[in-house]
Order: sequence, then structure tokens, then C-alpha cells
Amino acid sequence: MIVYHGSDVAVEKPLLIKPKRTLDFGSGFYTTTNKNQAVSFAHKVMMRNDSKTKAVSMYEIDFDMMKNKLEVLMFHAPNSEWLDFVFANRQGIYKGKQYDAVIGAVADDTIYRVFSLYEAGLLTREETLKRLKIRKLYDQMTFCTEESLFYLKYIGQLELENEEGNL
Repeated sequence: MIVYHGSDVAVEKPLLIKPKRTLDFGSGFYTTTNKNQAVSFAHKVMMRNDSKTKAVSMYEIDFDMMKNKLEVLMFHAPNSEWLDFVFANRQGIYKGKQYDAVIGAVADDTIYRVFSLYEAGLLTREETLKRLKIRKLYDQMTFCTEESLFYLKYIGQLELENEEGNL
């Protein structure tokens, strides 16, 4: 399986860095199987960091081996368990089991608006889940422990244009 990581620099050796903000699946190294999602995120990081470059690093992963050796939490759909997990992580209040890796839907910008309404108490749990089911959701695979990072094998980076249109 190939996964992608979008940033403003190539990341040959992934590290676990404490994020400046709360994220869907808590602290970890975030990747996706969707190339376009990674490119979009690389652009956001470039803009956020006022950088001139964006990069999408590619990794190969033996998912079956990792799943058999580590504690992996998988959400197959944005269900109530996913909603509770993401909500707790985004609020910084998750106190449950710590996993080596977490896989599931990403609360991207479109989903984030729905999620924000839920966080503010303006949508019920049922209405939030109903709205999430009609959206096309991208995936994310978050590596949460040093041990999980060993399963990522850097294989290169995508060729991307910077803001001036240069490769």
C-alpha cells in the first residue's frame, strides 16, 4: 500500500512532533492513500507556514503486517464511535486507549463545518452522522507511536509546482 504525507518539506524520516493544534486522531504522523488530499494539505501547510514550497512524500507500508503486530484502530465509516473519538481528540479531552495507528475518515474543510456545528451543540449526534454519510470523505492513516513509524518506508516524493509555477 502507498500512503502520502503533505507538507512544505519532503519528509524522508517521519517523526512524532507535538502538534500546535488538536487533530482528528490526536498526535501522530498523518498520511492518506489519496494523492489529491495530500497535495491539498501540502498547499495548506505551505500557506500556513508562509513557505515557498510544498512537498508530498510517499511511503510504502505493509499494512497487513503492521495490523497484525500493533494496536490499530480502524473506522470503516464515520459512525458514532468515529464521531466520539474525533470530537474528544479535537477537544483535547481523549483519555481512552492509546493506539499505535488510527485509520478512518478525515474531517476535511467541508466536514469540519458540519463537525463545528456539532461541537457548538447546534446539531444533534444523529443529524451530524446523517450529514456526514452524504459527503465524500477522504481517508487518513495516523501513525501514533515510534514503533508504528518503522512500518513506513520512504519511496520518494511527488513532483509539485511551487507558487511561482516552478518544479
